[in-house]
Amino acid sequence: MNIKTARQHRDTQKRLEEAYTREKPRLLARLRSAGRTLEEAEDLVHDAFAETLESLPVIEPIRNLPAWVNVLVRRRLIDSWRHERVREAAGEVEVVEDTLSEIIAGTGLDPQDAFIRDSLVDALNDALRGLPLAQRKVVEAQVFGGLTFREIAEATGESIDTLTARKRYALRNLSRALRHWLDE
Repeated sequence: MNIKTARQHRDTQKRLEEAYTREKPRLLARLRSAGRTLEEAEDLVHDAFAETLESLPVIEPIRNLPAWVNVLVRRRLIDSWRHERVREAAGEVEVVEDTLSEIIAGTGLDPQDAFIRDSLVDALNDALRGLPLAQRKVVEAQVFGGLTFREIAEATGESIDTLTARKRYALRNLSRALRHWLDE
């Protein structure tokens, strides 16, 4: 990469950072009004800006970066609505961290029973090993390491938004694995 190209990349990256700072609150408000939770809205905005950042050479000629990102966010919102419809049609439901114990209790299994507890631990360990590495690291750092998102962010250089999204995806994947284990 020559000096001119490197300078153009830096300039475009700076324009994108300024657009992120300026447009993030507006995009979040728009997504919230479209029915997204704050976490979902932050994920959609973060993903759109991350995608844009990865495409620096392509976006350099674009003069109105906020408009470009706005289109990406709108597309991601539409995609999320489509995915929700597919999940609902398939009978999938979201299981949050607090409901895992309710699932176990609802099966009539006693988590205090040694066999059930050992089987559950094995199932969760298998599910943890099956997570993408980035998601597994966040869960392990929080659950086993007792670290906060801020501490993990400082150690890894990742943003807190990215880490919370990874944990949310990890918990969703672990919940699905646990449901499959319960169905067996």
